[in-house]
Parts: sequence; C-alpha cells; structure tokens
Amino acid sequence: MLAIKNIECVRGERRLFSDLSFEAASHTLLEVRGPNGSGKTSLLRNLCGLLPPAAGIIEWRGNNIHMFADEYRSELAFLGHLSGVKDELTASENLRMSSVAAGLGASPDQIHAALVHFGLRDFRDSLCKALSQGQRRRVALARLCLSAARSLWILDEPFTALDAAALVVIKDLLESHLETGGTVVLTTHQEVAIAARVTRRVDLGQ
Repeated sequence: MLAIKNIECVRGERRLFSDLSFEAASHTLLEVRGPNGSGKTSLLRNLCGLLPPAAGIIEWRGNNIHMFADEYRSELAFLGHLSGVKDELTASENLRMSSVAAGLGASPDQIHAALVHFGLRDFRDSLCKALSQGQRRRVALARLCLSAARSLWILDEPFTALDAAALVVIKDLLESHLETGGTVVLTTHQEVAIAARVTRRVDLGQ
C-alpha cells in the first residue's frame, strides 16, 4: 500500500498543491492528471523520495519512505519523462548501466531479452546517439522488463514518442505487472486504456 497523507509541494515561492491525500494498493493503476505546471512531475518526485514534500507524510507498507529509504528503493522502479539514455553508450550498455545503478544485477541474457521485447534486437549494439527518439524511449522503457520484481512502478509520461506497436508493448507490460499484484502510478496526456482491477485518478490544478 502506497499512502499519501496531506502532502504539500512548494517549488520556489509557488505552492503547487497542498493537503493532498490518496492511496494505491496492489493491482491498482493510479493516473495523475493535470495541466502543465500543475505539479505532476513534482508529485512523482515526492513519491520516489527525490523531493521531500513541504508537509505531510508518504508511506509504503505503513512505513515513512524517508525513514526506510533503502527498503523502499528496493521495491521501487522509477522512469522519468526524460529517457536518461546516454548517447555514447549502446542500447545494451545503457541497460547494463541502469541495472547496476538500480541494484537489479541483470544478466546479459536478461538485458538481451528486454531489448528484444521492445523490438530492439537489431539495435542492441548501436550507439544511442544514432537512434531515433522513439527508439531511445524504448531503450528506457526496456528497464521495466528488468524490474518485474519491483512492486511499485512510478512512470512519468511513459507513452511519449512511441509508435502504435511500442504502445501495445508497454500497455501489455503494465497490465501484466498490475495483474500479478504490482502497483503503477503514472502521468500521461494520452488516453491509453490499461486494464486494471482498480483504477484511480488524482487530478491536480483544479
């Protein structure tokens, strides 16, 4: 259970939101919506522990995420709206580097399978600076194939720059994670129908 209790976010001198509370349990898809500048990305950074809220508490499994940070990170997979892909590394090298940084320890076979899953079999040894924006986004999303054991996925605009085929792949991956007991929190401007036992929405900027 992810539980947000009366949190407030302030950036500079501007209060983006306050007194915000919601919960997301296993099998739950939680969509964060709102206009640009309403605080969607800041909220996800709050939830990841990257940006402490100005007020309120965020709990995972009943524990404050800032007091049990290591345990929380071991169950969290976060993908920002920027791909985080390094131009001078190949697709395989990027996945290997991000796997090490996240403490996943993925094997070469697992990395290869993740790239194949996202249609990048022929680009695994290509430098990412030579890839299209959509291909770079797929390299970033392939990290999720290595994160199946992480219970909570927090994703900022995961559908950006994807073609129809890639949208189907990520949609199926999210649905599989939700069906097996995972929790997904995401922001999106696109209407992508994702099957989940429970779907909730948080609207910011209203």
